[in-house]
Amino acid sequence: MAATKDVRITVMLKDGVLDPQGEAVRHALGAMGFDGVEGVRQGKVIELRVAEDTSEAAVRDMCERLLANTVIESYRIEM
Repeated sequence: MAATKDVRITVMLKDGVLDPQGEAVRHALGAMGFDGVEGVRQGKVIELRVAEDTSEAAVRDMCERLLANTVIESYRIEM
């Protein structure tokens, strides 16, 4: 079996992009009595298991081409 490594990609909406899911969560938390939550941004985490020799540049290319909509989303890669 070939050696592998885990990669975690966190994708979030860019600042200034409306986040209706985050706003719904913020509202629901307030309705449940959790005061003081001023804002919520909701994103996604993508975990990949890739070949050990996969470069960060290759993972970045995956993000740019498929995993994130870079017009409205930013991403962070943890190798």
